Amino acid sequence: MFARWQQSRCDAYARDVVDTTPLTRAVDHFADRLRAAPQSRLQRGAAAEALELARELARRAQRLEAPGVEPREMPDAGMFAAADQITVAGHDLAVVIPSESDVDDAVRVVEEAQKRAGV
Repeated sequence: MFARWQQSRCDAYARDVVDTTPLTRAVDHFADRLRAAPQSRLQRGAAAEALELARELARRAQRLEAPGVEPREMPDAGMFAAADQITVAGHDLAVVIPSESDVDDAVRVVEEAQKRAGV
């Protein structure tokens, strides 16, 4: 009897888990491309685009973690920190994202930002 109950709890947990691999993969790919980009590319807007993405991902995560509380804005830590900022914000969002459709939307946002950044 206990084994059947335990299995049903495991099955319920497995249904609630959201696969965030596409999001973390997209964020990590963009961050790697930024780290490999020349300084001139970062100065021409890639770092600014990455910062805007990091801020958007951080806002999404904060709204999920604390609904009704005004999200704090991620500070500009400089163009060489942009890759780390999108990595942190993207992975933070991956921890709290509630559904596969939200993952798909976040991946789309990351991919569009990467295209605009030109990396």
